[in-house]
Amino acid sequence: MTGHPNFKVDIYQNEYLPEGAREVNAIVTVTSDAASPTAAAAVPTGTAAAEVIIVDCSGSMDYPRGKMIAARQATAAAIDALREGVAFAVIAGTDQARLVYPQQPGLVPADARTRAAAKASVNNLRAGGGTAIGRWLSLANTLFSGYGGNAIKHAILLTDGRNEHERPEDLARTLQACEGRFVCDCRGVGTDWEVEELRRVSTALLGTVDIVADPSGLTADFTAMMNSAMSKAVADVVLRLWTPQGADIKFVKQVAPEMADLTARRMPVGAQVGDYPTGSWGTESRDYHVCVEVKPAGIGDVMLAGRASLVLKGTEDEVLGQGLVKATWTDDMVLSTRINPEVAHYTGQAELADVIQEGLEAHRTGDLDTATAKLGRAVALATETGNTDTAALLAKVVDIDDPVTGTVRLKAKVADVDAMTLDTRSTKTSRVRKS
Repeated sequence: MTGHPNFKVDIYQNEYLPEGAREVNAIVTVTSDAASPTAAAAVPTGTAAAEVIIVDCSGSMDYPRGKMIAARQATAAAIDALREGVAFAVIAGTDQARLVYPQQPGLVPADARTRAAAKASVNNLRAGGGTAIGRWLSLANTLFSGYGGNAIKHAILLTDGRNEHERPEDLARTLQACEGRFVCDCRGVGTDWEVEELRRVSTALLGTVDIVADPSGLTADFTAMMNSAMSKAVADVVLRLWTPQGADIKFVKQVAPEMADLTARRMPVGAQVGDYPTGSWGTESRDYHVCVEVKPAGIGDVMLAGRASLVLKGTEDEVLGQGLVKATWTDDMVLSTRINPEVAHYTGQAELADVIQEGLEAHRTGDLDTATAKLGRAVALATETGNTDTAALLAKVVDIDDPVTGTVRLKAKVADVDAMTLDTRSTKTSRVRKS
């Protein structure tokens, strides 16, 4: 494939290990430059792309009345943001999934005529019925089935409620069937939906999840999501990791711009080689934390502990960039005890996401002592790692006496929207300045 972005892979680590040490940690930073001359031509009409917009039309979307109106307006704005020629469709979701546009099963290319027709159909959407997110995704998966190869396939899913009209195991089966088929960004409007439920969807489908507390914000959010999707220049990219014989990968996590554990998503492709999905790429940078357990060697020995490659899957796989993870055993304590700032930063960010979610769950179940301790630790970590956005969200849930030590008091009354916003955005991380 030609015309895709230029990719660069950088490795940040302290390669020096004390005698007997087995664990090697590295931050793998992948940067794509779609502004390059070869990539610029690929982003507009040259890239095959498909888009499905899924709009919750259950009965609760009528309360308050403006919610459904805002959803229609946001969907129309997203349709307007489609790049010329991108194949698209719109689904109305209730306890069933209904194709709103086009009228016949399939996707149609975006142009002035189809955009106008789609917006006219969307303007007729009305609320009524239940919620079965798996059925919505299953229809989207069917619509995308005609777009294989390196086509960029993306969906937007909006809901305002819980998945009450299908069993959790049904949704799980659907997600398994959809994994690797398309990327899905999820949005919950209002406060009557479940964060963990939508996070399950977005994690499986390599997308994002966020809250739109006020329906009036839907248009801006849908437009931003669609602009981001339309900027993608290459799809089906994997992080391929090779490790030497006798080594094991303990975990692989995306750590920026937000947390996503990819460890269980490994697909073996050969001896000591595995692929981890990363989805579609435009002009952007992402960080991954790779932890490898190796066999200890002698003082002075040097080992290649891993090779990280970004690979475009296709008839013939194409390596887009590559970096090396090293291990050197030393008896110099100054070298071996040096903490790599990138690894330390993202270790703290991972703990931050965990303690926020644990603290909020403790608060929900009435365990106020645990909630206070966990959220206090979150405040200290957010302060230490410079995550000002998360610190501001925490300040809406706890009164902060000392941000450095994490001394806090739970607020007497926490608004649902504040708790859900903190929960939803707990996985968003602050970037570290690379050394």
